[in-house]
Amino acid sequence: MNLSLYLLTVLIWGTTWIAIKLQVGVVAIPASIAYRFALAALVLFVVLLASRRLQRLDARAQAVCLTQGLCLFCLNFMCFYTASQWIPSGLIAVVFSTATLWNALNARIFFKQRIAANVLAGGALGLLGLGLLFWPELADHQASRETWLGLGLALLGTLCFSAGNMLSSLQQKAGLRPLTSNAWGMFYGALLLAGYCLASGTPFDFQWTTGYVGSLLYLAIPGSVIGFTAYLTLVGRMGPERAAYCTVLFPVVALNISAFAEGYQWTAPALAGLGLVMLGNVLVFRRPKVVGVGVPARTA
Repeated sequence: MNLSLYLLTVLIWGTTWIAIKLQVGVVAIPASIAYRFALAALVLFVVLLASRRLQRLDARAQAVCLTQGLCLFCLNFMCFYTASQWIPSGLIAVVFSTATLWNALNARIFFKQRIAANVLAGGALGLLGLGLLFWPELADHQASRETWLGLGLALLGTLCFSAGNMLSSLQQKAGLRPLTSNAWGMFYGALLLAGYCLASGTPFDFQWTTGYVGSLLYLAIPGSVIGFTAYLTLVGRMGPERAAYCTVLFPVVALNISAFAEGYQWTAPALAGLGLVMLGNVLVFRRPKVVGVGVPARTA
């Protein structure tokens, strides 16, 4: 079951980055994200009410869902959508794959879990890999400011995503299933974004084109309803650190789509950087060998 959820998450989230790119344009970014999660929340509430699986939430659980909505369905996507204006969607997916490291660090902060040496080593490799991936853009001084902004926003979005993972894990430890917490979290995320639009005077425009409507439906239903439910179920079953391992394969899917759809060009440093990012993520989740007490380790 875990393998099926893992593969489903990789296939869906590896392709959502190009759909996010299609959302950027005529419609304001916060309005687009509000549409996405309002539709996703509506679908989830209808399914849960029809199947009588909607759980009751107390005030504490509602407060956590509100915070989860802010981190997981609001701020992080504001960062990702905005970053996609300046850097290829495939590179955003690579930055997002560092969620493995941030989840390990946040698990230390939230749940007092020890950070192993392999996590630190994997994080160092991942950061070096990101530097190689972005080197062609960073070497172009004319585009460096926008590239740095895009990179910074992608990293900030990943941090918000990781914080949302911790909150989901906390909810599941308290017995709240991801379907219910996602429904409320997406509702709160859409509500916060709509409130921001009203307060800032951002117009609620809509683009009735095949590309915009199609990408919106894909992001709302497979990307949000199915993708987040599958992923956060893994968070509850495996823990936030190990669940984020599925992000290792996102860049492979996303960068190949980006090469086809956006003209992203593979270079030797980019390939080396991708390899280091993936190696770093794998190293983060390598289980250390444990030698039993009183049992001598075998020697060659």
